[in-house]
Amino acid sequence: MSGHSHAKKVKHQKEATAAQRSKVFSKLASEITIATRSGGKDPTNNPRLRAAMEKAREVNMPSDNVERAIRRGTGEDTGQQLEELLLEALGPNNIAILITAITDNRNRTLGEIRHVLQEHQGKLVGEGSVRWMFERQGGEWVPKSDCIVTPDEQTTQKLEELAEALDENDAVQEIYSATP
Repeated sequence: MSGHSHAKKVKHQKEATAAQRSKVFSKLASEITIATRSGGKDPTNNPRLRAAMEKAREVNMPSDNVERAIRRGTGEDTGQQLEELLLEALGPNNIAILITAITDNRNRTLGEIRHVLQEHQGKLVGEGSVRWMFERQGGEWVPKSDCIVTPDEQTTQKLEELAEALDENDAVQEIYSATP
């Protein structure tokens, strides 16, 4: 029974939890940086930054990390240059999908997302191909009422698997589909 100690089990659980928290923190830090860059560092005048900071508080992100992300967004902290992407895709059974991503390497992120889409019966499409099916409401992309598609059970399952696979990518922030 060697190698089956309680301490090792606890260690592995803590490592898994820490890795998960780290992933969430990095996504939120990227969002805070981009929000600061686009709307300024004052959360009272920048609703996107305010929303990102609220999300950070909900997951108990350390305030040092939040402040560092804001400094990166204002240019006070030099480092990686982040870029925001809005990618358009067709998922299983040609369901329209919008993917928002924040990355420091556009080509790498596009390749990774393209690969995930191909594995799940999806593909990237040209700019404007599916964006017209969505409208911006309060910082979120919402499908227009006449563009909503109700998929069958099998397609719904495939879409959920695709969303989970895309969410594994650190650069992917949000995924929107033209489904109810």
